[in-house]
Amino acid sequence: MRPLVESHKLPLSQGKADMELRHLRYFVAVAEELHFSRAAERLHIAQPAVSEQVRKLEEELGVRLLNRTKRTVSLTDAGAALLVEARRVLQQVEMARLATHEVRDRHANRLRIGYTPAALPASVSTALQQLAGSFKGLETILEAGFGMELIAAVRDERLDAAIVSLPAPTAGLRTTQLGYERAVAALPVAHPHAVQPAIRLARIAPERIVLLPREASRPFYDAVIAACQLAGLSPSLVETAGTSIEPALLAVASGAGIGLLPESVADRYSTPGVRFVPIDGEQPAVATAIVTRRDSAHLPTAAFLRTVPQVHLRRTHAASATPVPTAA
Repeated sequence: MRPLVESHKLPLSQGKADMELRHLRYFVAVAEELHFSRAAERLHIAQPAVSEQVRKLEEELGVRLLNRTKRTVSLTDAGAALLVEARRVLQQVEMARLATHEVRDRHANRLRIGYTPAALPASVSTALQQLAGSFKGLETILEAGFGMELIAAVRDERLDAAIVSLPAPTAGLRTTQLGYERAVAALPVAHPHAVQPAIRLARIAPERIVLLPREASRPFYDAVIAACQLAGLSPSLVETAGTSIEPALLAVASGAGIGLLPESVADRYSTPGVRFVPIDGEQPAVATAIVTRRDSAHLPTAAFLRTVPQVHLRRTHAASATPVPTAA
């Protein structure tokens, strides 16, 4: 073991001492008890081991620390001086230990999740509520961003998990699929089709289509374009800026066009003047997944991976018999 504490050169020393923390602990116990047997009991070790380590410490320092007789033990001047410094060193070591354990415990109780607003099933928030109830002191940190950035953050261990659309460059990472997310139409409430129970893509395409930028969710954007091309449609596109959903919904409400957005948006947002209508027939759809590191032993992450798919499955079954929510 490399020396944790080094003594100053004393008159009788032969160079630098290889002092160890256990030497200091044993010495402090004897110095405070002034009795080798009581010190051994306090340290929960055999008395010969205490005597041997204190003797080695004296040899390493080149100075007598204790006066020993058959009946008494007392400190020498050098021993008294060392006792002050040894207590200080051991206190600093304990403070360092507590500081490192605090960081470890904080990390163990922290769950960092990245998400794209265009690919955030409502089941995620429900799962996080359940985890908060089962994990005492769990700190959840949510970070919105573009899919590619979030995947890179998982690789670099800046995030514990990311919720993204597929396909995506996830080689070497663990991918837990949550199912498929389909497109819904977002229409102004005054639009003639807003009162329909469903609308076909062909009836939307002649109008301008409001989309999130491709960087917000490349798979969803590409799925919409592919569905339009497959149907022989060439609609005019209105792309909003950034990853936020609100600008797209406001654009729809103001009459800029009909929005084609992930169905989870209808679960999570309510914008005055906008109604969500399901797409009938062939519709754009993308897979949604949680991406984590394969070698992660992080307990909150493991619990998150167990809980979200379960909640998502329950919500999917319930939603199959429930109309798509509408905004007032």
